[in-house]
Amino acid sequence: MFDYLFYTSLILFLLGLTYKISCWFTRRIGIGAGSISSFQRVQAASNAALRVIFSTKIGKAFKAVLVDVLLQGRVFREDRIRWLAHMLIFCGFMLLLLMHAMQSIITEVLFDDYYATVNPYFFLRDLFGAMVLIGVVLAAIRRYLSKTPRLKTGGKDHYAIIILAVIMLSGIGLIGLKITSHSEFMIMVEDYAGLDDEEEIQALEALWVAEYGLVSPKVAGPFDEDLLEQGREVNEGNCMDCHTASQWSFTGYTLAKIISPVAVTLDQANGVTILWYIHIIACFAGLAYLPFSKMFHIIATPINLVVSRVTNPQQSTPANTLNRQILELDACTHCGSCSLNCSAGMVYEAVGNDFILPSEKMAFLKRLVNGRKLTQAEYRAIGEGIYLCTNCDRCTVRCPSGIHLRELWFNVREELLAEGPPLPQVLSPFSFARGIEVRNAIGARAYLAPIEKATGIVAGAAAGLIRSESVIPLNAPSNSSHQLDAETTTFSHCFGCQSCTAVCPVVGNYEEPEKVLGLLPHQIMCSLGLGLTEMASGAKMIWDCLTCYQCQENCPQQVAVCDHLYELKNVAVQKAGKPGM
Repeated sequence: MFDYLFYTSLILFLLGLTYKISCWFTRRIGIGAGSISSFQRVQAASNAALRVIFSTKIGKAFKAVLVDVLLQGRVFREDRIRWLAHMLIFCGFMLLLLMHAMQSIITEVLFDDYYATVNPYFFLRDLFGAMVLIGVVLAAIRRYLSKTPRLKTGGKDHYAIIILAVIMLSGIGLIGLKITSHSEFMIMVEDYAGLDDEEEIQALEALWVAEYGLVSPKVAGPFDEDLLEQGREVNEGNCMDCHTASQWSFTGYTLAKIISPVAVTLDQANGVTILWYIHIIACFAGLAYLPFSKMFHIIATPINLVVSRVTNPQQSTPANTLNRQILELDACTHCGSCSLNCSAGMVYEAVGNDFILPSEKMAFLKRLVNGRKLTQAEYRAIGEGIYLCTNCDRCTVRCPSGIHLRELWFNVREELLAEGPPLPQVLSPFSFARGIEVRNAIGARAYLAPIEKATGIVAGAAAGLIRSESVIPLNAPSNSSHQLDAETTTFSHCFGCQSCTAVCPVVGNYEEPEKVLGLLPHQIMCSLGLGLTEMASGAKMIWDCLTCYQCQENCPQQVAVCDHLYELKNVAVQKAGKPGM
């Protein structure tokens, strides 16, 4: 039965692993990906691997394996507690796999005197299991109790924690039940001790009840010291060579003491057999489903970390860029580091659209690549995520999995714009990045296609696209004669994170503030950066401003937003006082 389950789960795992790796060279993402064949992608990846192996980059690859994979250096820099959880789970689980699950292949071959119930193996198995369990507890606390900002927990996150917890708890429970089980004790006596004398068996049983945690329905303490001494002699001659004292299994022994009042009942109900099946099925089910679960990142993330170390995105061929971006989707652990450091996070707090957060965009991209069709509501939500991304690249810098998030996200934007409903993009951070990256990333023709398809949008000024009915008409020339003082040009530091707009009480007062206020605070800063001073001074926002300075206090770039709005009032007054204006 065991062999059948093992080989079945192993075959399913290998088939799933083969399928997932093949997806790295067959799945497509972004406009222009369809022109690259799978053969070209495999060839490009092979050539890149050979160039790394036979060059100085091999040193970078070894450094990535040591620092980023084995020591989890990126996770350590990001969050020490999460690093501890990762290391406990990773090290504990891998050591359990090598020493315990694969004992017939590895441990028994390496050590001639190996027995699972003697030290150091007996103690180490519990130690490694306890490491994994502590790591799972830390992960569960982070996911469910710590209320980490912007951390979203989905079905795959639940599964990863639950399957690890079931495997570890059932394993510890199985050891605890075996320690207390009278049936297991008698099997051990018959198979290994070879005792025929009933007095010797009774003495050994008394010793195991007194000192090894056994719970017997036949004998109970306190025992005569002579009987225990006789039991020790029998134990030394027949059991000690293949069974260390149960106390060395500290987690199992502790559980055995806890369940001792009901141990006889559990033993009579075949508790050991039932828990054995639960443990084995959980292990094999986890192995078979691993390529399709979040746990696949234990394979994909190390590969991506090495690729990230040895790759220069600016010099990669289109085929290798596509391969890497599909790999990155599997490498994402949904840890939430990118979302926690997202410049548009303040807007998410105000709007509540999950697709503003980078981690949720990654989850969306996985579904998109797998062929899932989106509803109009989902397209609008993800369109808002496109609109609000500031292209600041903080997500890429802070990603512990080495994913080039900004590049990946920009690559898929055009495809989403072509498929989804048109959106206003007035002076948005997206319009800047789209204009700057057009020729380098997607080509001029690919850039124009979604624009032509989007009805209701007209070509705007240098900022990008403008929905004509939602903003003030741009009557004045872009090279306005009204200039702000040189000492108050902090608007040039603005990268459009929209924190000022998110905290503005005036903006929050309206359901559709763009229609009422004309331009929002971050749009006004963008327009000043473009030299559109007259356009900025014509917004109703500058007159409704309460000068509460919340925008200025919350700006991560220390832009004097409120001061600029006040100065724009003076510009508007000067403009109104000139003849013909």
